[in-house]
Amino acid sequence: MKQKNSSRSYYPLSVDLRNRKVVVVGGGGVAERKVHGLLSTGAHIKLVSPEVTEALGKMAADGLIHHAARGFVPEDLDKAWLVIAATDDAEVQELVYKEALLQRIFCNVVDLPEFCSFIVPSVVRRGDLCLSISTGGKSPALAQHLRKKLEHSLGSFYGDYVSLLGELRQLIIKSCGDPVTRKDLCRSLADPEVMAWVRDGEWNRVERWAVSLCGKKAADIVLSFAKGSIEC
Repeated sequence: MKQKNSSRSYYPLSVDLRNRKVVVVGGGGVAERKVHGLLSTGAHIKLVSPEVTEALGKMAADGLIHHAARGFVPEDLDKAWLVIAATDDAEVQELVYKEALLQRIFCNVVDLPEFCSFIVPSVVRRGDLCLSISTGGKSPALAQHLRKKLEHSLGSFYGDYVSLLGELRQLIIKSCGDPVTRKDLCRSLADPEVMAWVRDGEWNRVERWAVSLCGKKAADIVLSFAKGSIEC
């Protein structure tokens, strides 16, 4: 079957929002979910809404977010990096989008792809492993369905596995001077057999493999992950 070309093609990327201003317009359940997703990024979150959910009110009271208890004004976007509009007022939604365009700020208006300069994918996280699923705004329900399937198939051990590979990779980078050898060693880290050992808690095997690949210092790294696994 011939596929139709999409009228919009999005470029997937991950954004570092640490210490950046992010504005969320709206105070209902959708806005609450958006704020929850943003909290772990280290962004400075400004919430603009006359009324908010109990959970959002507590976040503001705890100092996790800044709440402007009023309607949206264009000045809310001053020095912002991106904005998410999640209100039930069509005029406000369009105003946020138009003002974001004027200020060259990335904007997502919930459920209105035509008012979005970026869209938010469904996400599965296992520690530093992050899988994003997007249908380009065509079917968020399908993206959510696929996310749930992936959540069932990706065990929690992936978080430890990715963190372990990251520490061993840094060890190789610091200790190996030859760029070709360094590249080959880093590629060797992603071994499916080792992933199975981490999943099954066979840390002795993981240790022997890591030491053979990265040297004796790797033993301490593996030991720390093994202890953490036992304590959990």
